[in-house]
Amino acid sequence: LPARPATAPDDPDTAALDAALTPALLLSPEPATGTPVDFRITRVNAAFTDPADRPPHRVEGRTLTETYPRACAEGLLDLLLRVHATGRPHHADTLALTFLTGQTPAPALLEFAAARLAGPPGRLLVSWRPTGDDDRTDRLLRTAQRLSHLAGFEEDLRTGEIHWTPRTADLLGLPAGTAPVPLAALPAHVHPDDEQAVRRVVNAAVENGRPDSTVFRMRDLGSYTHYVRLVAEPVPDPTGRTAAVRGAFQDVSAQHWTETALAATTESLASTRQEAAERHLLALRLQQAILPPAPPPLESAGLRAAVRYRPSSQQDRVGGDWYDTTLLPDRTALLVVGDMAGHGVEAATGMVALRNALRGLAYTGAGPGRLLGWLNQAAADLTGAATATAVCARYHPDTRTLHWARAGHLPPVLLRDGTARPLPMPHGILLGAADDPEYQEHRLAMRPGDILLLYTDGLVERRDQSVEQPLDHLTRTLAEPAADLDALLDRALATSTADTDDDTCLIAVEVLAEPAAGPPPAPDPFR
Repeated sequence: LPARPATAPDDPDTAALDAALTPALLLSPEPATGTPVDFRITRVNAAFTDPADRPPHRVEGRTLTETYPRACAEGLLDLLLRVHATGRPHHADTLALTFLTGQTPAPALLEFAAARLAGPPGRLLVSWRPTGDDDRTDRLLRTAQRLSHLAGFEEDLRTGEIHWTPRTADLLGLPAGTAPVPLAALPAHVHPDDEQAVRRVVNAAVENGRPDSTVFRMRDLGSYTHYVRLVAEPVPDPTGRTAAVRGAFQDVSAQHWTETALAATTESLASTRQEAAERHLLALRLQQAILPPAPPPLESAGLRAAVRYRPSSQQDRVGGDWYDTTLLPDRTALLVVGDMAGHGVEAATGMVALRNALRGLAYTGAGPGRLLGWLNQAAADLTGAATATAVCARYHPDTRTLHWARAGHLPPVLLRDGTARPLPMPHGILLGAADDPEYQEHRLAMRPGDILLLYTDGLVERRDQSVEQPLDHLTRTLAEPAADLDALLDRALATSTADTDDDTCLIAVEVLAEPAAGPPPAPDPFR
Protein backbone atom coordinates (compact mmCIF):
# COMPACT_ATOMS: atom_id res chain seq x y z
CA LEU A 1 0.00 0.00 0.00
CA PRO A 2 1.19 3.59 -0.56
CA ALA A 3 2.97 5.09 2.42
CA ARG A 4 1.27 7.72 4.56
CA PRO A 5 2.41 11.31 3.97
CA ALA A 6 5.50 12.01 5.99
CA THR A 7 5.01 13.87 9.27
CA ALA A 8 7.47 14.76 11.97
CA PRO A 9 7.35 12.38 14.96
CA ASP A 10 6.80 15.30 17.34
CA ASP A 11 4.31 17.12 15.09
CA PRO A 12 1.75 18.61 17.58
CA ASP A 13 -0.94 18.79 14.89
CA THR A 14 -0.65 15.06 14.23
CA ALA A 15 -0.76 14.43 17.97
CA ALA A 16 -3.98 16.43 18.22
CA LEU A 17 -5.43 14.41 15.34
CA ASP A 18 -4.54 11.06 16.88
CA ALA A 19 -5.94 12.16 20.25
CA ALA A 20 -9.39 12.84 18.75
CA LEU A 21 -11.93 10.18 19.76
CA THR A 22 -14.20 10.88 16.79
CA PRO A 23 -13.37 10.49 13.08
CA ALA A 24 -11.05 13.38 12.16
CA LEU A 25 -8.95 14.75 9.29
CA LEU A 26 -5.88 16.99 9.31
CA LEU A 27 -6.02 19.47 6.41
CA SER A 28 -3.18 21.62 5.03
CA PRO A 29 -3.94 24.77 3.01
CA GLU A 30 -3.36 24.74 -0.75
CA PRO A 31 -1.27 26.56 -1.76
CA ALA A 32 0.90 26.45 1.34
CA THR A 33 1.59 30.20 1.16
CA GLY A 34 -0.76 33.04 0.32
CA THR A 35 -4.54 32.77 0.27
CA PRO A 36 -5.67 29.14 0.14
CA VAL A 37 -8.20 27.97 -2.46
CA ASP A 38 -8.34 24.34 -1.35
CA PHE A 39 -7.01 21.96 1.33
CA ARG A 40 -4.97 18.78 1.14
CA ILE A 41 -5.83 15.85 3.42
CA THR A 42 -2.54 15.37 5.28
CA ARG A 43 -3.67 12.63 7.65
CA VAL A 44 -6.79 10.88 8.97
CA ASN A 45 -6.97 9.30 12.42
CA ALA A 46 -7.69 5.71 13.38
CA ALA A 47 -11.38 6.44 14.05
CA PHE A 48 -11.91 7.89 10.56
CA THR A 49 -14.25 6.10 8.16
CA ASP A 50 -14.53 7.48 4.65
CA PRO A 51 -18.18 8.11 3.62
CA ALA A 52 -17.33 6.45 0.28
CA ASP A 53 -15.76 3.42 2.08
CA ARG A 54 -12.23 4.10 0.75
CA PRO A 55 -9.21 3.04 2.80
CA PRO A 56 -7.07 5.81 4.38
CA HIS A 57 -4.32 5.60 1.73
CA ARG A 58 -6.91 6.44 -0.95
CA VAL A 59 -7.82 9.62 0.92
CA GLU A 60 -4.58 10.92 2.40
CA GLY A 61 -2.52 13.16 0.15
CA ARG A 62 -5.46 14.20 -2.04
CA THR A 63 -7.14 17.58 -2.13
CA LEU A 64 -10.48 18.06 -0.44
CA THR A 65 -12.27 19.05 -3.66
CA GLU A 66 -10.87 16.00 -5.43
CA THR A 67 -11.90 13.67 -2.60
CA TYR A 68 -15.32 15.14 -1.76
CA PRO A 69 -16.41 17.19 -4.82
CA ARG A 70 -20.15 17.16 -4.11
CA ALA A 71 -19.80 18.20 -0.46
CA CYS A 72 -17.39 21.01 -1.43
CA ALA A 73 -19.81 22.28 -4.09
CA GLU A 74 -22.54 22.38 -1.44
CA GLY A 75 -20.51 24.74 0.77
CA LEU A 76 -18.05 22.59 2.72
CA LEU A 77 -15.04 24.25 1.07
CA ASP A 78 -16.42 27.77 1.65
CA LEU A 79 -17.06 26.94 5.32
CA LEU A 80 -13.49 25.67 5.85
CA LEU A 81 -11.93 28.60 3.99
CA ARG A 82 -13.85 30.91 6.34
CA VAL A 83 -12.60 29.02 9.41
CA HIS A 84 -9.03 29.30 8.06
CA ALA A 85 -9.36 33.02 7.27
CA THR A 86 -11.04 34.09 10.53
CA GLY A 87 -9.46 31.61 12.94
CA ARG A 88 -12.89 31.13 14.52
CA PRO A 89 -13.85 27.48 15.15
CA HIS A 90 -17.12 26.21 13.71
CA HIS A 91 -19.42 23.63 15.27
CA ALA A 92 -22.78 22.40 13.96
CA ASP A 93 -25.02 19.90 15.72
CA THR A 94 -26.31 18.87 12.31
CA LEU A 95 -24.72 19.61 8.93
CA ALA A 96 -26.21 18.19 5.73
CA LEU A 97 -23.61 17.12 3.16
CA THR A 98 -23.70 14.87 0.11
CA PHE A 99 -20.89 12.44 -0.72
CA LEU A 100 -20.39 10.32 -3.82
CA THR A 101 -20.13 6.54 -3.73
CA GLY A 102 -18.96 5.92 -7.24
CA GLN A 103 -21.34 8.19 -9.14
CA THR A 104 -24.22 7.73 -6.67
CA PRO A 105 -25.01 10.67 -4.36
CA ALA A 106 -25.16 9.67 -0.68
CA PRO A 107 -26.71 12.40 1.53
CA ALA A 108 -25.59 12.40 5.17
CA LEU A 109 -26.44 14.32 8.35
CA LEU A 110 -23.30 14.90 10.38
CA GLU A 111 -22.26 16.43 13.68
CA PHE A 112 -19.43 18.65 12.47
CA ALA A 113 -16.55 20.65 13.97
CA ALA A 114 -13.59 22.48 12.44
CA ALA A 115 -10.81 24.58 13.98
CA ARG A 116 -7.57 26.18 12.84
CA LEU A 117 -4.56 24.80 14.69
CA ALA A 118 -1.78 26.97 16.06
CA GLY A 119 1.44 27.14 14.11
CA PRO A 120 2.76 28.54 10.82
CA PRO A 121 1.24 25.87 8.49
CA GLY A 122 -2.27 27.06 9.36
CA ARG A 123 -3.67 23.54 9.31
CA LEU A 124 -7.28 22.70 10.08
CA LEU A 125 -8.50 19.90 12.33
CA VAL A 126 -11.89 18.71 11.04
CA SER A 127 -14.05 16.16 12.82
CA TRP A 128 -17.37 14.73 11.73
CA ARG A 129 -19.60 11.81 12.63
CA PRO A 130 -23.09 10.72 11.59
CA THR A 131 -25.76 11.84 14.03
CA GLY A 132 -26.99 8.97 16.20
CA ASP A 133 -30.64 7.96 16.53
CA ASP A 134 -30.99 9.48 20.01
CA ASP A 135 -29.29 12.73 18.98
CA ARG A 136 -31.32 12.85 15.80
CA THR A 137 -34.62 12.26 17.59
CA ASP A 138 -33.83 15.00 20.13
CA ARG A 139 -32.86 17.47 17.40
CA LEU A 140 -35.91 16.56 15.32
CA LEU A 141 -38.13 17.17 18.33
CA ARG A 142 -36.55 20.57 19.03
CA THR A 143 -36.75 21.50 15.35
CA ALA A 144 -40.39 20.41 15.12
CA GLN A 145 -41.26 22.50 18.18
CA ARG A 146 -39.46 25.52 16.76
CA LEU A 147 -40.96 25.25 13.27
CA SER A 148 -44.47 24.67 14.59
CA HIS A 149 -44.12 27.45 17.21
CA LEU A 150 -44.92 24.94 19.96
CA ALA A 151 -43.98 24.93 23.67
CA GLY A 152 -44.93 22.53 26.45
CA PHE A 153 -45.78 22.95 30.11
CA GLU A 154 -46.39 20.81 33.20
CA GLU A 155 -47.83 22.02 36.51
CA ASP A 156 -47.86 19.87 39.66
CA LEU A 157 -50.98 20.95 41.52
CA ARG A 158 -49.76 19.29 44.75
CA THR A 159 -46.42 21.10 45.01
CA GLY A 160 -47.07 24.12 42.78
CA GLU A 161 -43.96 23.27 40.73
CA ILE A 162 -44.24 24.46 37.12
CA HIS A 163 -41.98 23.50 34.23
CA TRP A 164 -41.91 25.28 30.87
CA THR A 165 -39.93 24.12 27.86
CA PRO A 166 -37.41 26.68 26.51
CA ARG A 167 -38.83 29.72 24.68
CA THR A 168 -42.30 29.36 26.24
CA ALA A 169 -42.20 32.89 27.64
CA ASP A 170 -41.12 34.24 24.25
CA LEU A 171 -43.91 32.32 22.51
CA LEU A 172 -46.46 33.85 24.89
CA GLY A 173 -45.05 37.33 24.34
CA LEU A 174 -43.87 37.65 27.93
CA PRO A 175 -40.62 39.43 28.86
CA ALA A 176 -37.45 37.31 28.86
CA GLY A 177 -36.83 35.68 32.21
CA THR A 178 -40.50 35.70 33.24
CA ALA A 179 -41.21 32.97 35.79
CA PRO A 180 -43.66 30.27 34.66
CA VAL A 181 -47.26 31.43 35.13
CA PRO A 182 -49.65 29.11 37.05
CA LEU A 183 -52.68 28.03 35.05
CA ALA A 184 -54.98 29.66 37.62
CA ALA A 185 -53.25 33.01 36.97
CA LEU A 186 -53.14 32.68 33.19
CA PRO A 187 -56.48 34.50 32.59
CA ALA A 188 -54.91 37.68 33.99
CA HIS A 189 -52.44 37.67 31.07
CA VAL A 190 -54.96 37.22 28.25
CA HIS A 191 -57.30 39.57 26.45
CA PRO A 192 -60.35 40.37 28.63
CA ASP A 193 -62.70 38.96 25.97
CA ASP A 194 -60.91 35.59 26.15
CA GLU A 195 -60.64 35.20 29.95
CA GLN A 196 -63.76 33.03 30.19
CA ALA A 197 -62.54 30.64 27.47
CA VAL A 198 -59.20 30.16 29.24
CA ARG A 199 -60.91 29.64 32.62
CA ARG A 200 -63.15 27.01 31.00
CA VAL A 201 -60.13 25.03 29.77
CA VAL A 202 -58.34 25.29 33.13
CA ASN A 203 -61.45 24.22 35.06
CA ALA A 204 -62.08 21.34 32.66
CA ALA A 205 -58.62 19.92 33.34
CA VAL A 206 -58.32 20.73 37.05
CA GLU A 207 -61.87 20.32 38.35
CA ASN A 208 -63.52 17.96 35.86
CA GLY A 209 -60.52 15.81 34.88
CA ARG A 210 -61.00 16.11 31.13
CA PRO A 211 -58.81 17.62 28.37
CA ASP A 212 -59.89 20.79 26.60
CA SER A 213 -58.48 23.46 24.29
CA THR A 214 -59.09 27.01 23.12
CA VAL A 215 -57.48 29.83 21.15
CA PHE A 216 -56.96 33.10 23.03
CA ARG A 217 -55.27 36.44 22.54
CA MET A 218 -52.47 37.63 24.76
CA ARG A 219 -52.67 41.16 26.05
CA ASP A 220 -50.95 43.72 23.86
CA LEU A 221 -47.38 43.61 25.21
CA GLY A 222 -45.70 45.31 22.27
CA SER A 223 -46.56 46.38 18.76
CA TYR A 224 -48.79 43.40 17.94
CA THR A 225 -51.12 40.84 19.56
CA HIS A 226 -50.42 37.13 20.01
CA TYR A 227 -52.96 34.43 19.18
CA VAL A 228 -52.16 31.28 21.13
CA ARG A 229 -53.75 27.84 21.18
CA LEU A 230 -53.89 26.24 24.65
CA VAL A 231 -54.30 22.48 25.03
CA ALA A 232 -54.54 21.17 28.62
CA GLU A 233 -54.67 17.53 29.73
CA PRO A 234 -55.16 16.31 33.34
CA VAL A 235 -52.82 13.81 35.03
CA PRO A 236 -54.85 11.89 37.66
CA ASP A 237 -53.59 10.38 40.93
CA PRO A 238 -54.64 6.85 42.04
CA THR A 239 -57.90 8.21 43.47
CA GLY A 240 -58.84 9.81 40.15
CA ARG A 241 -58.29 13.39 41.26
CA THR A 242 -56.22 15.69 39.05
CA ALA A 243 -52.66 15.82 40.45
CA ALA A 244 -51.02 17.70 37.59
CA VAL A 245 -51.82 19.29 34.27
CA ARG A 246 -49.73 18.88 31.13
CA GLY A 247 -50.23 20.59 27.83
CA ALA A 248 -48.93 22.85 25.14
CA PHE A 249 -49.02 26.42 23.90
CA GLN A 250 -48.85 27.05 20.14
CA ASP A 251 -48.45 30.44 18.51
CA VAL A 252 -51.14 30.47 15.80
CA SER A 253 -50.93 34.21 15.07
CA ALA A 254 -49.76 33.76 11.47
CA GLN A 255 -52.48 31.21 10.80
CA HIS A 256 -55.11 33.51 12.34
CA TRP A 257 -54.10 36.53 10.29
CA THR A 258 -53.85 34.47 7.10
CA GLU A 259 -57.34 33.12 7.70
CA THR A 260 -58.61 36.63 8.41
CA ALA A 261 -57.01 38.01 5.23
CA LEU A 262 -58.39 35.16 3.16
CA ALA A 263 -61.86 35.68 4.62
CA ALA A 264 -61.73 39.38 3.71
CA THR A 265 -60.48 38.55 0.23
CA THR A 266 -63.27 35.98 -0.23
CA GLU A 267 -65.88 38.57 0.66
CA SER A 268 -64.40 41.16 -1.70
CA LEU A 269 -64.28 38.68 -4.59
CA ALA A 270 -67.96 37.80 -4.01
CA SER A 271 -67.38 34.50 -5.81
CA THR A 272 -68.87 31.03 -5.43
CA ARG A 273 -65.67 29.25 -6.37
CA GLN A 274 -63.93 26.84 -4.01
CA GLU A 275 -61.52 28.20 -1.39
CA ALA A 276 -58.55 26.66 -3.20
CA ALA A 277 -59.40 28.55 -6.39
CA GLU A 278 -59.79 31.79 -4.43
CA ARG A 279 -56.41 31.32 -2.74
CA HIS A 280 -54.81 30.73 -6.13
CA LEU A 281 -56.42 33.85 -7.58
CA LEU A 282 -55.27 35.95 -4.63
CA ALA A 283 -51.71 34.65 -4.93
CA LEU A 284 -51.70 35.25 -8.69
CA ARG A 285 -52.92 38.84 -8.28
CA LEU A 286 -50.34 39.55 -5.62
CA GLN A 287 -47.64 38.18 -7.88
CA GLN A 288 -48.79 40.12 -10.94
CA ALA A 289 -49.02 43.33 -8.94
CA ILE A 290 -45.48 43.04 -7.63
CA LEU A 291 -43.76 41.84 -10.84
CA PRO A 292 -44.01 44.58 -13.50
CA PRO A 293 -43.61 43.37 -17.11
CA ALA A 294 -40.86 45.91 -17.85
CA PRO A 295 -38.09 47.44 -15.71
CA PRO A 296 -37.87 51.17 -15.05
CA PRO A 297 -35.34 53.06 -17.22
CA LEU A 298 -31.84 52.66 -15.74
CA GLU A 299 -29.93 54.71 -18.33
CA SER A 300 -29.15 57.45 -15.81
CA ALA A 301 -27.26 54.81 -13.84
CA GLY A 302 -25.37 53.75 -16.96
CA LEU A 303 -27.34 50.53 -17.48
CA ARG A 304 -29.80 49.06 -19.95
CA ALA A 305 -32.11 46.41 -18.45
CA ALA A 306 -34.56 43.69 -19.47
CA VAL A 307 -36.62 41.35 -17.28
CA ARG A 308 -38.64 38.17 -17.74
CA TYR A 309 -41.02 36.22 -15.55
CA ARG A 310 -42.07 32.70 -16.57
CA PRO A 311 -44.83 31.25 -14.36
CA SER A 312 -45.22 27.56 -13.68
CA SER A 313 -47.47 25.76 -16.16
CA GLN A 314 -49.36 24.27 -13.20
CA GLN A 315 -51.99 26.74 -12.05
CA ASP A 316 -51.82 25.58 -8.44
CA ARG A 317 -48.06 26.28 -8.20
CA VAL A 318 -48.03 30.08 -8.02
CA GLY A 319 -44.64 30.60 -6.44
CA GLY A 320 -42.63 33.15 -4.52
CA ASP A 321 -40.09 34.12 -7.21
CA TRP A 322 -39.58 37.88 -7.51
CA TYR A 323 -37.30 40.54 -8.91
CA ASP A 324 -36.73 44.25 -8.49
CA THR A 325 -34.80 46.85 -10.46
CA THR A 326 -34.93 50.44 -9.29
CA LEU A 327 -32.97 53.68 -9.30
CA LEU A 328 -32.02 54.93 -5.84
CA PRO A 329 -31.62 58.58 -4.83
CA ASP A 330 -27.81 58.43 -5.06
CA ARG A 331 -28.01 57.36 -8.77
CA THR A 332 -27.05 53.78 -7.94
CA ALA A 333 -29.17 50.94 -9.31
CA LEU A 334 -30.63 48.19 -7.11
CA LEU A 335 -30.83 44.77 -8.78
CA VAL A 336 -32.46 41.88 -6.91
CA VAL A 337 -33.89 38.42 -7.58
CA GLY A 338 -35.31 36.17 -4.88
CA ASP A 339 -37.26 32.99 -4.30
CA MET A 340 -39.60 32.50 -1.36
CA ALA A 341 -39.96 28.86 -0.29
CA GLY A 342 -43.29 27.22 -1.08
CA HIS A 343 -46.22 28.06 -3.32
CA GLY A 344 -49.62 29.69 -3.05
CA VAL A 345 -50.81 32.57 -0.88
CA GLU A 346 -48.15 32.11 1.80
CA ALA A 347 -45.29 32.25 -0.72
CA ALA A 348 -46.82 35.18 -2.61
CA THR A 349 -47.49 37.28 0.50
CA GLY A 350 -44.02 36.50 1.87
CA MET A 351 -42.50 37.51 -1.45
CA VAL A 352 -44.38 40.83 -1.42
CA ALA A 353 -43.27 41.53 2.16
CA LEU A 354 -39.58 40.82 1.46
CA ARG A 355 -39.49 42.74 -1.82
CA ASN A 356 -41.05 45.84 -0.29
CA ALA A 357 -38.89 45.59 2.82
CA LEU A 358 -35.69 45.38 0.78
CA ARG A 359 -36.62 48.32 -1.42
CA GLY A 360 -37.25 50.46 1.66
CA LEU A 361 -34.03 49.33 3.33
CA ALA A 362 -32.02 50.12 0.19
CA TYR A 363 -32.82 53.80 0.59
CA THR A 364 -30.52 53.86 3.63
CA GLY A 365 -27.53 53.59 1.26
CA ALA A 366 -26.31 50.35 2.89
CA GLY A 367 -24.41 47.75 0.86
CA PRO A 368 -25.92 44.43 -0.27
CA GLY A 369 -24.34 42.41 2.56
CA ARG A 370 -25.83 44.68 5.23
CA LEU A 371 -29.16 44.76 3.38
CA LEU A 372 -29.41 40.95 3.37
CA GLY A 373 -28.60 40.89 7.09
CA TRP A 374 -31.49 43.25 7.76
CA LEU A 375 -33.73 41.33 5.36
CA ASN A 376 -32.96 38.13 7.27
CA GLN A 377 -34.42 39.76 10.40
CA ALA A 378 -37.44 40.93 8.39
CA ALA A 379 -37.93 37.40 7.05
CA ALA A 380 -38.20 36.07 10.60
CA ASP A 381 -40.59 38.84 11.66
CA LEU A 382 -42.76 38.95 8.55
CA THR A 383 -42.94 35.38 7.33
CA GLY A 384 -42.79 33.17 10.41
CA ALA A 385 -40.72 30.03 9.82
CA ALA A 386 -40.47 30.43 6.02
CA THR A 387 -37.13 30.73 4.23
CA ALA A 388 -36.04 32.44 1.03
CA THR A 389 -33.02 32.84 -1.24
CA ALA A 390 -31.90 36.11 -2.83
CA VAL A 391 -29.15 37.86 -4.75
CA CYS A 392 -28.84 41.57 -4.02
CA ALA A 393 -26.61 43.88 -6.10
CA ARG A 394 -25.95 47.62 -6.13
CA TYR A 395 -24.33 49.19 -9.20
CA HIS A 396 -22.36 52.43 -8.82
CA PRO A 397 -22.18 54.19 -12.20
CA ASP A 398 -19.45 56.66 -11.19
CA THR A 399 -16.94 53.83 -10.79
CA ARG A 400 -18.75 51.14 -12.80
CA THR A 401 -18.51 48.91 -9.73
CA LEU A 402 -21.01 46.24 -8.79
CA HIS A 403 -21.33 45.33 -5.10
CA TRP A 404 -23.27 42.13 -4.53
CA ALA A 405 -24.13 39.49 -1.94
CA ARG A 406 -26.17 36.31 -1.86
CA ALA A 407 -28.39 34.44 0.59
CA GLY A 408 -28.32 30.78 -0.42
CA HIS A 409 -28.86 31.74 -4.06
CA LEU A 410 -27.06 30.76 -7.26
CA PRO A 411 -24.46 33.31 -8.43
CA PRO A 412 -25.06 35.85 -11.23
CA VAL A 413 -23.51 35.13 -14.63
CA LEU A 414 -21.20 37.70 -16.27
CA LEU A 415 -21.05 37.86 -20.07
CA ARG A 416 -17.87 39.61 -21.18
CA ASP A 417 -16.10 39.57 -24.56
CA GLY A 418 -18.14 36.60 -25.79
CA THR A 419 -17.49 34.47 -22.68
CA ALA A 420 -20.03 33.79 -19.93
CA ARG A 421 -18.99 32.72 -16.42
CA PRO A 422 -20.72 32.47 -13.04
CA LEU A 423 -19.27 34.93 -10.53
CA PRO A 424 -17.34 33.51 -7.54
CA MET A 425 -19.81 32.93 -4.71
CA PRO A 426 -19.58 34.93 -1.47
CA HIS A 427 -20.71 33.18 1.70
CA GLY A 428 -24.35 33.68 2.66
CA ILE A 429 -27.03 31.28 3.94
CA LEU A 430 -30.79 31.25 3.35
CA LEU A 431 -32.89 34.12 4.67
CA GLY A 432 -34.73 32.97 7.78
CA ALA A 433 -32.40 30.02 8.43
CA ALA A 434 -30.39 31.58 11.29
CA ASP A 435 -30.75 34.41 13.81
CA ASP A 436 -27.71 36.55 12.96
CA PRO A 437 -25.78 35.22 9.95
CA GLU A 438 -22.95 36.96 8.10
CA TYR A 439 -23.43 37.88 4.44
CA GLN A 440 -20.15 38.34 2.62
CA GLU A 441 -20.05 41.07 -0.03
CA HIS A 442 -18.09 40.90 -3.30
CA ARG A 443 -17.12 43.67 -5.72
CA LEU A 444 -16.85 43.46 -9.49
CA ALA A 445 -15.36 46.00 -11.89
CA MET A 446 -17.74 46.31 -14.83
CA ARG A 447 -16.81 47.39 -18.36
CA PRO A 448 -18.86 48.94 -21.16
CA GLY A 449 -20.61 46.12 -22.99
CA ASP A 450 -20.60 43.74 -19.99
CA ILE A 451 -23.89 41.92 -19.45
CA LEU A 452 -24.91 40.58 -16.05
CA LEU A 453 -27.67 37.96 -15.65
CA LEU A 454 -29.51 37.40 -12.34
CA TYR A 455 -31.99 34.50 -12.24
CA THR A 456 -33.92 32.15 -9.97
CA ASP A 457 -33.30 28.42 -9.82
CA GLY A 458 -36.31 27.58 -12.00
CA LEU A 459 -34.04 28.37 -14.96
CA VAL A 460 -31.45 25.66 -14.21
CA GLU A 461 -32.79 23.23 -11.61
CA ARG A 462 -33.02 19.54 -12.57
CA ARG A 463 -34.05 16.55 -10.48
CA ASP A 464 -31.46 14.21 -12.01
CA GLN A 465 -28.37 16.46 -12.06
CA SER A 466 -26.31 18.64 -9.82
CA VAL A 467 -26.63 22.34 -10.62
CA GLU A 468 -23.18 22.51 -12.28
CA GLN A 469 -24.30 20.85 -15.54
CA PRO A 470 -27.38 23.03 -16.23
CA LEU A 471 -25.35 26.10 -15.20
CA ASP A 472 -22.64 25.13 -17.70
CA HIS A 473 -25.33 24.78 -20.38
CA LEU A 474 -26.64 28.26 -19.49
CA THR A 475 -23.20 29.89 -19.84
CA ARG A 476 -22.73 28.31 -23.28
CA THR A 477 -26.17 29.56 -24.34
CA LEU A 478 -25.46 33.12 -23.14
CA ALA A 479 -22.12 33.19 -24.98
CA GLU A 480 -23.89 32.90 -28.37
CA PRO A 481 -24.49 36.30 -30.05
CA ALA A 482 -27.89 37.91 -29.47
CA ALA A 483 -29.53 40.96 -31.05
CA ASP A 484 -30.31 42.59 -27.69
CA LEU A 485 -31.06 41.85 -24.05
CA ASP A 486 -34.65 40.80 -24.78
CA ALA A 487 -33.49 38.26 -27.34
CA LEU A 488 -30.86 37.00 -24.89
CA LEU A 489 -33.45 36.38 -22.15
CA ASP A 490 -35.91 34.78 -24.57
CA ARG A 491 -33.23 32.35 -25.74
CA ALA A 492 -32.18 31.54 -22.15
CA LEU A 493 -35.78 30.59 -21.33
CA ALA A 494 -36.33 28.71 -24.59
CA THR A 495 -33.20 26.56 -24.20
CA SER A 496 -33.47 25.98 -20.45
CA THR A 497 -32.98 22.32 -19.47
CA ALA A 498 -34.80 22.70 -16.11
CA ASP A 499 -37.40 20.02 -15.41
CA THR A 500 -38.99 21.15 -12.11
CA ASP A 501 -41.66 23.37 -13.75
CA ASP A 502 -40.98 26.06 -11.19
CA ASP A 503 -41.48 29.81 -11.58
CA THR A 504 -38.52 31.65 -13.08
CA CYS A 505 -37.39 35.29 -12.85
CA LEU A 506 -34.55 36.79 -14.90
CA ILE A 507 -32.86 40.21 -14.98
CA ALA A 508 -30.26 41.15 -17.58
CA VAL A 509 -28.39 44.47 -17.41
CA GLU A 510 -25.86 45.82 -19.92
CA VAL A 511 -23.26 48.44 -19.01
CA LEU A 512 -23.55 51.42 -21.35
CA ALA A 513 -20.52 53.07 -22.96
CA GLU A 514 -20.74 56.26 -20.94
CA PRO A 515 -17.55 57.67 -19.42
CA ALA A 516 -17.11 56.75 -15.76
CA ALA A 517 -15.50 59.16 -13.32
CA GLY A 518 -14.26 58.65 -9.80
CA PRO A 519 -11.78 56.40 -7.99
CA PRO A 520 -10.31 53.33 -9.73
CA PRO A 521 -12.75 50.42 -10.06
CA ALA A 522 -12.56 47.25 -7.96
CA PRO A 523 -10.26 44.46 -9.19
CA ASP A 524 -11.53 42.04 -11.83
CA PRO A 525 -12.05 38.56 -10.30
CA PHE A 526 -11.35 36.85 -13.64
CA ARG A 527 -7.81 38.20 -13.86
